[in-house]
Amino acid sequence: MYHSMNRWIITLLAFVFALGVKAQGVEYTKEDSALVVKLLKEAKTERGTQNRVLYFGKEFWGLPYVAHTLELGDTEHLIVNLHGLDCTTFVETVVALSMCDKQDKRSFDDYCKNLTKIRFREGKMTDYTSRLHYFTWWAEDNERLGIVEDIAPQAAPWGAFTAVQTININYMSTHPTLYKQLKNHPDFVAPIKKYEQATNGRKFRYIPKTNLQWSQSTDLGVIHDGDIVAMLTDSDGLDTRHIGIAFWKNGRLHLLHASSLYKKVLMSEETFYEYEMKQQKHTGIRVFRFKD
Repeated sequence: MYHSMNRWIITLLAFVFALGVKAQGVEYTKEDSALVVKLLKEAKTERGTQNRVLYFGKEFWGLPYVAHTLELGDTEHLIVNLHGLDCTTFVETVVALSMCDKQDKRSFDDYCKNLTKIRFREGKMTDYTSRLHYFTWWAEDNERLGIVEDIAPQAAPWGAFTAVQTININYMSTHPTLYKQLKNHPDFVAPIKKYEQATNGRKFRYIPKTNLQWSQSTDLGVIHDGDIVAMLTDSDGLDTRHIGIAFWKNGRLHLLHASSLYKKVLMSEETFYEYEMKQQKHTGIRVFRFKD
């Protein structure tokens, strides 16, 4: 009886770890935590002088695209998933790893602390409304925390940043049934709407997508390898439709991103300009640099 019970407990634990671990508000798998430590340890000797964001971004080349990985359970908690990424979780994962490498902190706990700081308003996780759902929220919050900076010029001449985006977001509050947590918790809609309204009307300079055909030797060269790029839209109550990481190849700008079309993380062979001209609802890009 005792040995049978022991075997049952061991089998149950093995099953739990195969599914994932949820401890102290963090959900992850053994493989995810081991990969974080492995990547950070290797970076110490292998990154050299490479841009941190681009270095870690390339480490996920070929990884499957998986959407909605943060919508697990009914209570907001930190979800760590490195075996399937969408465009947002890809960038967040890479920035959190870059922060750890910059700080020379290489434990899984260090990574979780940085990911929390990046993903939630003022770096504090409370409930679903504390997550930075819109990119404008994400960018402003991470700028305030000194993690990234908007590289758009603050005064003329504007260079490649020849257009202005006026924020008008309301998609979440007007489509609550499309979001699991808002559908299950209608009381979350009002705070989300309040945050949306507080953001609306703000103006930011951006690079129109037609300017992305410029070469690296022009004003577009202000973009560096590893810069975070947000692809903007002016419709549907949204501010952005996609995000990724910029890199230069043969004097032309390209995009490293988690692609929903190709179902994986890839370094696009087509130029960023060619990619953007296929996206009818995209208007241009904002550009942010990890503060190294």
